[in-house]
Amino acid sequence: MKKTSTPVLPARTAPGDGPLLAVDDLHVEFATRQGVVKAVNGVSYSLNPGETLAVLGESGSGKSVTAQAIMGILDMPPARIPRGEIRFRGTDLLRLPEDQRAQVRGQRISMIFQDALSALNPVFTVGWQISEMFRVHRGMSRRDATKKAVELMDRVRIPAARQRVNDYPHQFSGGMRQRIMIAMAIALDPEVLIADEPTTALDVTVQAQIMELLAELQRESNMGLILITHDLGVVADVADKIAVMYGGRIVENALVHDIYRSPAHPYTKGLLDSIPRVDLKGQELYAIKGMPPNLLDMPQGCAFHPRCPYRQDDCVTDAPPLYEVGPTRGSACHYWREVFDDSRR
Repeated sequence: MKKTSTPVLPARTAPGDGPLLAVDDLHVEFATRQGVVKAVNGVSYSLNPGETLAVLGESGSGKSVTAQAIMGILDMPPARIPRGEIRFRGTDLLRLPEDQRAQVRGQRISMIFQDALSALNPVFTVGWQISEMFRVHRGMSRRDATKKAVELMDRVRIPAARQRVNDYPHQFSGGMRQRIMIAMAIALDPEVLIADEPTTALDVTVQAQIMELLAELQRESNMGLILITHDLGVVADVADKIAVMYGGRIVENALVHDIYRSPAHPYTKGLLDSIPRVDLKGQELYAIKGMPPNLLDMPQGCAFHPRCPYRQDDCVTDAPPLYEVGPTRGSACHYWREVFDDSRR
């Protein structure tokens, strides 16, 4: 009987020719009583050190499920990954045994979760929760771990960190709780940080502060950053490239300035047209008609065709591949040229 070798995870200092993280043809399904939910359908993207990838899309598009698959925190079952690869420094994480996967999770790939109040444990102080990372993964004493927690709270600009290290999550504002989550995520100096809607429910000023903090931490450590959001306005100044998701797949990817200058997919164009603009004051705000697809019963052909103003007969029957629009961008639309030309007018 032929033995299969277990992949070995490269050391942090190991040189690599390829991307830091590469997701290739990833599929994720969930078994439910109503049927199989195909939450992620062939997603592929890559991330280099020091680079920021923004993953955009409405709720239910598969953004967070992809991130959870990367982290290895999906409940399996009901989740299942029938196909695809998640390569970190060239090693497929999906083939790693759980003990090695646990060494990656939190230490080399970390995640900031969407709702800080729900993610933080209300019965433990924030200092205890941050210092737990050092006690569990670094074997530090409680005293040394608490000292590191205070340093991290200072690093993410929480005022009076030494005095507040023994406070509980409910004693902090929404913006400060999000900073606590960031402190926990960067505690072990990860090489990849996934931020899942890090500015949700925060006011505009605090949103800008959180995004500025993430950008500063990234510059300091040269980590790769995956920013998951539904808000195009949040990523304009921080992202290097954008992947737009709809119905579990990527429908457009491009460098950030190319997306804003001239989108090549009707869904991306609709998202951009939905952003409030000062020069259109008093006019009705554009909204994409219809609802996102039911993942239990996906439309035949292009998943966006029931809502698409560019729809033609072949859109209803033939699912478009990701056409090559340029050297660094693609669009899953049969009529991307028409969308592209309209965007440039």
